[in-house]
Amino acid sequence: MVAESPIVRVEGLKKSFGSTVALAGVDMELERGTVFGLLGRNGAGKTTLVRILATLLTPDAGRAAIAGADVVHRAPIVRSLIGFAGQYAAVDETLTGRENLELVGRLYGLRRRAARERAAETLRRLSLTAAADRPVRTYSGGMRRRLDLGASLVGHPVLLILDEPTAGLDPRTRIELWTFIEELVREGTTVLLTTQYLEEADRLSDRIAVIERGRVIADGSPDELKEAIGGDVLEVRATSAADVARLAGLLDGLGSGAPVVDLRAQRITLPTRDRMPTLLAVARRIEGAGLAVEDLSVRRPSLDEVFLAVTRQAVAEPLGAAR
Repeated sequence: MVAESPIVRVEGLKKSFGSTVALAGVDMELERGTVFGLLGRNGAGKTTLVRILATLLTPDAGRAAIAGADVVHRAPIVRSLIGFAGQYAAVDETLTGRENLELVGRLYGLRRRAARERAAETLRRLSLTAAADRPVRTYSGGMRRRLDLGASLVGHPVLLILDEPTAGLDPRTRIELWTFIEELVREGTTVLLTTQYLEEADRLSDRIAVIERGRVIADGSPDELKEAIGGDVLEVRATSAADVARLAGLLDGLGSGAPVVDLRAQRITLPTRDRMPTLLAVARRIEGAGLAVEDLSVRRPSLDEVFLAVTRQAVAEPLGAAR
């Protein structure tokens, strides 16, 4: 049985704006029916990459294809294959929710009846049927974001590009959108997700790439990335703020990386690949020093810690060393 080809293939993609290098040779592949999380600091190159895939920018070098269609040479076909929801809801406030979605359907080339049916189906899936015939200006922020997401789905895209889709939403609405995205993926939709919420990337993404200075500096599943920075994290919480620096010194050299100090939380974290030996060694050092601690535990690293670790290392390297 021949494996399906990736729905998105990016090879050696480069883009500069004057002397500013936005993309310095990006390679990546997105498998069908998965969520691919794209993480990076502001200015790292995420938005440039997303705009090239959405045919809104032309690369200087390299190539990108969606379902085999080149984003430059077959841009009209690519636009018919993708749905795009940006950071801000791009809906017409003077129209109703239903009218917005019917308009998008017509722009996709659907006949009037098909556009009406597709709009009704999308409103139902987004729990917006009750508000369908109200002007969008009366919608809450969360309702507008759902409608914007719905507009990107009217054309039944093979690739859904979500650029920080839950920015500014309250926690409840964010979780509702997460659930909806998970349903789409179960039905076969492929999602490219950029987000500033690492908890969001951790929950939704099958695979994650971290971009820094226009290059991919880390990629893998969330678990693979967590394992790459040390497997587990040992955490010590000091009883007294005055003991934090001393505790950090005691932990130095015991883990697979340097201790990280959080003075406000009176906490030191230490990456480790040997959970129990490291825990016992730390406990012995603390006992030998006669220090009292509030808590001592070992846990899996968070994606926040992965992101900080890989970007810190990339920034410390010469520009040409990043991969």
